[in-house]
Amino acid sequence: MTASSPHLAAPARIRRSQTLALLLLVVCGVINYLDRATLAVANEYIRADLGLSLGQMGLLLSAFSWSYALCQLPVGALVDKIGPRWLLGIGLVVWSLAQAAGGLAATFGYFVIARIALGIGEAPQFPAAARVVSNWFPLRARGTPTGVYNSASPLGVALAPLLLAPLIEATSWHWAFFVTGAMGIVAALVWVSLYRDPVPEQLTAQERAYLEVDAVTTAAAPKAGFASWLALFRYRVTWGMMLGFFGSVYLNWVYLTWLPGYLRTERHMDLAYAGIAASVPFICGFAGALIAGWASDRVARVASSPVTGRRNAVVVATLGMVGFTIPAALVDSNVVAVACIAIVIFLANASSACAWSLATVAAPPSRIASLGALQNFGGFLGGALAPILTGYIAQAWSFGPALLTGAGIAFLGAMSYLFLVTKPIPE
Repeated sequence: MTASSPHLAAPARIRRSQTLALLLLVVCGVINYLDRATLAVANEYIRADLGLSLGQMGLLLSAFSWSYALCQLPVGALVDKIGPRWLLGIGLVVWSLAQAAGGLAATFGYFVIARIALGIGEAPQFPAAARVVSNWFPLRARGTPTGVYNSASPLGVALAPLLLAPLIEATSWHWAFFVTGAMGIVAALVWVSLYRDPVPEQLTAQERAYLEVDAVTTAAAPKAGFASWLALFRYRVTWGMMLGFFGSVYLNWVYLTWLPGYLRTERHMDLAYAGIAASVPFICGFAGALIAGWASDRVARVASSPVTGRRNAVVVATLGMVGFTIPAALVDSNVVAVACIAIVIFLANASSACAWSLATVAAPPSRIASLGALQNFGGFLGGALAPILTGYIAQAWSFGPALLTGAGIAFLGAMSYLFLVTKPIPE
């Protein structure tokens, strides 16, 4: 049996390392998204305290995404060159200090700077996770672990209103930022202490056979450098993934940043009920990431190529997001609207998990984190635009047209994946 066989069992020591790596990535990812979602949960309190309009709040919600997106350009190459252990560890410390600093905000400008710093610190999280998965899992078994670490995103957002809303009510919105910042510092120490990349010289022949999916290509891979990173832009696959993820993340971030405020402002829910209603869709998203990761491995094994299988999964999930956003924007019933939003968030996280697993098979072996980060750069340009455009559309008209705008952008993203991502990039 060759190393590329999808049925090759993981040796016991490799399996323990895989489990530890995924557990650590999920914990870091949950904290990552708790930090991002704190502002959304405290939206109403911060607006009242600082005297912000809906448009200004949209700008504040987007400040994180601009720096996060721009930092994806260098951070993927840095992860490929330096490794995920130290890049993610340093990122955890930076973003946790920035999160705690947000709790000290007394002006709009100071808060914007804190959110920009948060975006810089959080940039290594997902490129590092993609590199960890490519280091510890063979090619056709990367969908499930990718789904596992992506599940931390909706899990963190689902936990945010449940954990932070009571804390805010009992103390103030400032303490939500202080507590989550402290959690990140602890996570940084644990990550750096426990995580290690595989060292070929310390592996047995059986362990190397399991990990070396394509020994010839990997052995011939050039050393990561700026020229090989820049060369990725010559391929339409790169542009298809960037444009496609732009659409998917745009619509996802409409909900991620505005859902609690939307439920309170547009659908007139009280804080306790809105907190529960805002959590339910992201609990569904947690399931979506896990199921999509598992399913994409099965699809990849029977598809004409791993790229085709995983791309098609992204396209179907993104089109589903579009289909269920339309009734969510138009129905009068709060229950039906929340149910539709729950399905959208389920599919959004399924799409994200499949998109990240697509990066591990579409990229050359030496540039997995780089391509994943470029895709994420495109996605978070959409994530940066979503809260601003949503805030101003809601201020001028209502949230309904804002949701429909997001659906249209996501549709164009699905078409970008379908027509531009057709084959892997050669080494």
